[in-house]
Amino acid sequence: MRILVWHVHGSWTTAFVQGRHEYLVPLVPDRGPDGRGRARTYDWPGSVREVPWDRLAAEDVDVVVYQRPHEIDLAREWLGREVPGVYVEHNTPKGDVPHTRHPLASRSDIPLVHVTHFNELFWDNGRAPTRVIEHGVVDPGHRYTGELARAAVVVNEPVRRARVAGTDLLARFAEAIPLEVFGMKAEALPYPSQDLPQVRLHEEMARRRVYLHPYRWTSLGLALIEAMHLGMPVVAPAATEAVEAVPPEAGVISTRVDTLVAALREFAADPESARRAGKAARDAALARYGLRRFLDDWDRLLAEV
Repeated sequence: MRILVWHVHGSWTTAFVQGRHEYLVPLVPDRGPDGRGRARTYDWPGSVREVPWDRLAAEDVDVVVYQRPHEIDLAREWLGREVPGVYVEHNTPKGDVPHTRHPLASRSDIPLVHVTHFNELFWDNGRAPTRVIEHGVVDPGHRYTGELARAAVVVNEPVRRARVAGTDLLARFAEAIPLEVFGMKAEALPYPSQDLPQVRLHEEMARRRVYLHPYRWTSLGLALIEAMHLGMPVVAPAATEAVEAVPPEAGVISTRVDTLVAALREFAADPESARRAGKAARDAALARYGLRRFLDDWDRLLAEV
């Protein structure tokens, strides 16, 4: 199958393009948001082909994977014809959440794929036929050493997204354990920070004692699943899909910040406990978020479409 998909979400796309198909990613001048082309900081296979937007009409595209509402019109314009499509919703709703209607809520012709059950629950999906295909990630391997008694935090733009990402809580967490923040614009925080390519990021995360996932409102951060694959114990607020992803033996999930602070302090002081929890986290991640299951789920849906 030949699939048109925009490079919007680097981590999700990295998993998606590991399948047995050919993947076309649009390219526009200056690599703007509607055509970034191939990723530069993720390892994508040769089956991903960068195609200038004005040459897409010559491609025999079988299906389009939309991730933003305006891509539906872009695909029709760039391909010059109607092509079957599916829409992936990565994000939780914003605004007046109990009453937030999805942009596809009035349509029944495009399957709406949520990446978590949390997403499907909170969006008003209207008439849209919905499906949940949970995340899968490329297994980075069990790299955990936990040699540094610090907590790794992965968040992009942590200042702009402080309430959503929970980065306004970091000062309280830092009382229990030193923090290191990884991600774009993380240098704006008063903690050591780095913005690294994915392979380097995994190496550095695995050296930290525990993974801290401070998010209040998100679908499910892929960095959390990657940390679990690495063998890291997890500490996170009991919000979002994290309550489903992290079993009790893999870390501590709670709505009480004091409980989370205490858990960080305990993992910092007890490397063996952290190692055991990290092993349980990896086992849970492999069982639920393995790449093969993810790709099989997508193959079934794409074949239907």
